[in-house]
Amino acid sequence: MSFYNDDIKILDKKDYPKKESKPSKVYESIKDLFDKLDLKDGITVSSHHHLRNGDAVLNMMMLELQRRGIKDITLVASSLFPVHKELIPLLEDGTITNIITSYISGDLAKAISKGKLKGKILMQSHGGRARSIIDKNVVIDYAFIAAPSCDPMGNISGVNGEASCGSMGYAIADAIYAKKKIAITDTIVAYPNYPRDITEDYVDYILKVDSIGDKNGIVSGTTKVTKDPVGLKIAKDTLKVMKASGLLKDGFSYQSGAGGISLAVTDFLRDYMIKENIKGSFASGGITGYLTDMLEEGLFTSLYDVQCFDLKAIESIKKNANHLRMSGSEYGNPEVSAVVDNLDVVILGATEIDLDFNVNVITGADGVLMGGSGGHQDTAAGAKMSIIVSKLFSSRLPVIKNRVDVIATPGTTIDVLVTERGIAVNPLRQDLIEKFKENDLNVMTIQELKAIADNFMGEPKEIKKKDRIIGYSEYRDGSILDEIHEV
Repeated sequence: MSFYNDDIKILDKKDYPKKESKPSKVYESIKDLFDKLDLKDGITVSSHHHLRNGDAVLNMMMLELQRRGIKDITLVASSLFPVHKELIPLLEDGTITNIITSYISGDLAKAISKGKLKGKILMQSHGGRARSIIDKNVVIDYAFIAAPSCDPMGNISGVNGEASCGSMGYAIADAIYAKKKIAITDTIVAYPNYPRDITEDYVDYILKVDSIGDKNGIVSGTTKVTKDPVGLKIAKDTLKVMKASGLLKDGFSYQSGAGGISLAVTDFLRDYMIKENIKGSFASGGITGYLTDMLEEGLFTSLYDVQCFDLKAIESIKKNANHLRMSGSEYGNPEVSAVVDNLDVVILGATEIDLDFNVNVITGADGVLMGGSGGHQDTAAGAKMSIIVSKLFSSRLPVIKNRVDVIATPGTTIDVLVTERGIAVNPLRQDLIEKFKENDLNVMTIQELKAIADNFMGEPKEIKKKDRIIGYSEYRDGSILDEIHEV
């Protein structure tokens, strides 16, 4: 086999390439940078959320696009927080037409639920987001990457800089697959910047700004163990479920959210692992200081981190070689070998769960957007046992409904519901039902639990929704689970 024709021309000495200095990637004016970009109506732009409610980059970039009169933008944001309420006027004037995200809360979410978005919102899982970008179902024109630190060639590190955020796993797919990638940073360091989350070959431009945000906003929501006696009972019963399953042994792998009850489960798990001398293999997901303590104590061999949930986790990933970064794809992409597929147990929350074990974490009791799947779908599908922890009723609202408002995670992937009144097991898991009964756990049907809640609270009122569909809940493989309606 020949790669070239026999008559190929050999370069003459006079035509040999010469050394050339490449132009600087660094811009200090957003105007100068945006003048360089081929901006036009209908573009798709993306952002990541590792600064969470402390992010200042997305608002900055979108307001500049609005100033330039760019319309009909599709925004692919890994998550959106209350700090992004500045984007509401951009929905109203047509700057932003469609949104694809894995989580949304605050005034922006309320505005979309009230019909301010002219197009649609698509709610994905974190793994599903990475899959859609890699498969080019979602094609990003410009990725705006908030960079806690960056060197002049574009090497980005999440652990250096004033606004350090730790792991930058959700920005990896954007950095690789977007047509143009712009790092926005307030800290330019000498080359080479390390440890690197994103390397220079994936960065086209660097914009130096005064501030990319406040890392204290990373700690948004509950990141402390609950002190509520009801929540603590649920956590203790959850540990009993884990023990009875037979999964809690050497080599055990685990993921838990950052809610108060979930953190209490982690706290009780730590005590049990110390008492029984159990050494786990890994814990994963969004990492908290509770898990980094367990890593330091040798209770887990390693942590797989896609985003840091608190400042203690940021310090850990900077110093501990066994605190590992992972991309959103490595975390939960259903089309590749993913970390979630190696989980033994995952602890999850729910806004609502229905008689078929379908879970809603997207809308609240009023039907308004207030969350999203994040890694919920991914971990429920991958783990050997997925456990929903929830009070049977809260604020006079029962958690169990005949049918959830919006399906975020299908009931076929949910195994156990633990409440303060009893434990319900998905009928698909007869193996768990038998084990739990052998261990004298308070196993009930989900219908029986619902009857208890209804006896106290009565049947919840039906949410008043309009006919207009404002978006969809997408499963991690790209199929559509449910509609989201205007309220």
